[in-house]
Amino acid sequence: MPTTGANTGSQHRSARHTTNERRTRVEKETEVLVVGAGPTGLLLAAELALAGVRTDIVERRTRPQRDSRALNLHPRSLELMDQRGLSDRFLAAGRTVPGWQFAATLRTPLDFSALASPHPHALLLAQSHTEALLEERAQELGARIHRGHEVTVLRQKDDSVEVGLRGPTGPTSVRAAYVVGCDGARSIVRRAADIAFPGTDESFTAMVGDFATADHAHLDRARQHGVLIARLEPGLTRFVVMDPERIRVPSTTPVTPDEFRTALLRICGTDCGVGRPTWLSRFGNATRLAEHYRSGRLLLAGDAAHIHFPVGAQGLNTGLQDAMNLGWKLAAHIRGWAAPSLLDTYHAERHPVGRAVTERTEAQTLLVELPLVERYHRPATLLCELLDTLLGLAEVNRYLAGHLSALDTAYPPATPAAHPLTGRRMPDLPLALPGGRQTRTYELLHDGRFVLLHLSTAHTDFTTPAPVTTVTARTSVQDPDLDGTTEILIRPDGHIAWATHTTDPRMLHAERTRLLNNWIRPTHG
Repeated sequence: MPTTGANTGSQHRSARHTTNERRTRVEKETEVLVVGAGPTGLLLAAELALAGVRTDIVERRTRPQRDSRALNLHPRSLELMDQRGLSDRFLAAGRTVPGWQFAATLRTPLDFSALASPHPHALLLAQSHTEALLEERAQELGARIHRGHEVTVLRQKDDSVEVGLRGPTGPTSVRAAYVVGCDGARSIVRRAADIAFPGTDESFTAMVGDFATADHAHLDRARQHGVLIARLEPGLTRFVVMDPERIRVPSTTPVTPDEFRTALLRICGTDCGVGRPTWLSRFGNATRLAEHYRSGRLLLAGDAAHIHFPVGAQGLNTGLQDAMNLGWKLAAHIRGWAAPSLLDTYHAERHPVGRAVTERTEAQTLLVELPLVERYHRPATLLCELLDTLLGLAEVNRYLAGHLSALDTAYPPATPAAHPLTGRRMPDLPLALPGGRQTRTYELLHDGRFVLLHLSTAHTDFTTPAPVTTVTARTSVQDPDLDGTTEILIRPDGHIAWATHTTDPRMLHAERTRLLNNWIRPTHG
């Protein structure tokens, strides 16, 4: 939860959902069928459509979901929006806050403002607004969204996937080259692919409630007793309660208004005047990670691939980053310019990230749970006090903030001899182009292509394959990591594919050609 309360985007009207909603008939054939119109599925569809891939989304719900399970975008997710020219839309709809909590039981927040990023903050934005903006983007690019369509069966063949659907007009079917499951923890795509989903069952639950009325004079008192509170919009406040007497109640048990008020009274001595609930729910700490993110023509992303307790607000953000990694790779594979093993790097790169997030959230959840258990209350409280002290150390805070924000995510290079920058996220450098025009690194990524950035003054003419935009530029930024770097190949998702210090034109040409062939078929031009 955020370190401060905030308006999370009331100015972005939910009416946009119905205005932009398309109830088009599902075509008999498509290149990619995305199952699930949550944030992950919508961003993935937008990325595929940006690359010219015919993309359809099917969603079993007939309307966009109004209840917002997630409330924020972390710095790396905001960078991804920036790399597509979308960050202004998101920033205008929410409110930035400088930090985020590692765990609700810790007083010291993670300080995102100390991170090297054009977006050193979290953005408080209700998930419903995030979905509305991503849906708008996907439709602008030509992706087709079909609500009220539920997948009933998937049959994978050598050259396609046959998908049975149940829609408003009855059963139908569609043939897709690939199907991506962005359909949550109970993913039918994952089950059809026979991908195991090992992990731990739920053992701890919390309650969440959105209330139209609340006595704001008591909110600070409630926060001091561990109640998480956020202003969603004028007239709507979210409360998250972890009541020691209710933390073993299964998440499938409905939450009643009386139960919620009683829990508040028991925890902090006041029910904060909550009333007129618009949403009440219970969520648990079941933690699972798919063994594989791909099985032939079936792929997984977001909650279909990983679930965990929402401590640190990492679930939605991890899903968006899955989508950004997968979109351009799947598009390249379908369009025929991908190197043979490119699509397999989706699992190789994102599965370790999913493992790190699920393991880290298990530890974070214990910091929340153990102080609520009488037997462990005292030692757990002492542990939290120790961690608070450690979070006061800039280096420790920066380390954990870098991981939680995903700014420290780096993909392993193919060889140990690779340049140290390989796999890291590209910084948003100010650039001076020939002729004096100014731009930024992220602006060069708006069309979702590779960018070959030539930083040396010893420029010679060369040609690159069609999926690569070549840019010669100078930067005034003094970055020790970039000292002496002559060329950088930036992936469509903003990570560095290759970098070099080579200056000799012949050697540079040979090195560049060899590395480009690792990503792009040599015959593609």
